[in-house]
Formats: sequence, structure tokens, C-alpha cells
Amino acid sequence: MGKHNEFGKEGEKIAVDFLVGKGYEIVAQNYRYLKAEIDIIAKKKEVLAVVEVRARSNDRIIPIAETITPKKIKLLVSAADYFVTENEIDAEVRFDVVTILKNRSIFKIEHLENAFYHF
Repeated sequence: MGKHNEFGKEGEKIAVDFLVGKGYEIVAQNYRYLKAEIDIIAKKKEVLAVVEVRARSNDRIIPIAETITPKKIKLLVSAADYFVTENEIDAEVRFDVVTILKNRSIFKIEHLENAFYHF
């Protein structure tokens, strides 16, 4: 596995720990539907958060959250719709982004709630 893939997996674990610490229950991780993959699906109260995790070692060129393309958003929405329908979930669905910026051994974590809308 390449170093960037290892860091990506480490980032997802950091994001899970962060969300659990904020009171979220992790419902699913690495949920796949067709060509889409949702990194984390978490629930807090009556909100189901579909979470995209972005981990980088720098953000000098472009802010991390801005690396999510319209195509990626479309795939996330499709997978989230299928997950909610398949599991008969009656909750508000929100799309969040957790960014992790690693600078040497220090991690900066940012949780962007309602990072984008599905319409």
C-alpha cells in the first residue's frame, strides 16, 4: 500500500475518533455503492451525517475541502440515497467534510457540517 493510502486510512481513523468524541455514533465505514464510497456514515440525534474525509500533508495550493469535485458529490449523494432507502432510515441527511492537515506529527482537524448540498 502506498504512503498516501496509508495516510488516508490513518486520516479516516482519526476522523472516526474525532466524531465519536463529539458524540456521533458510527453507523458505517467505507460504504460502497456502485462507483461511490462513503468514508463514514455517522448519526447524532436525528441527523445522519455522510462524511467525506480529506487528509493532506499541506494545503498551500488549494484548501483541502475544495478538492471535492462535483462528480464526487454526485457519487456521494447517490450512495447516501441508496443507503438511506436500503436501511429505511428516517432522519435528516447532512453532508459533512472532515479535513485533516498533517504537519510533521501535529494534526489539525476541521469538521465542516453541511459542507455541500445535494441539490
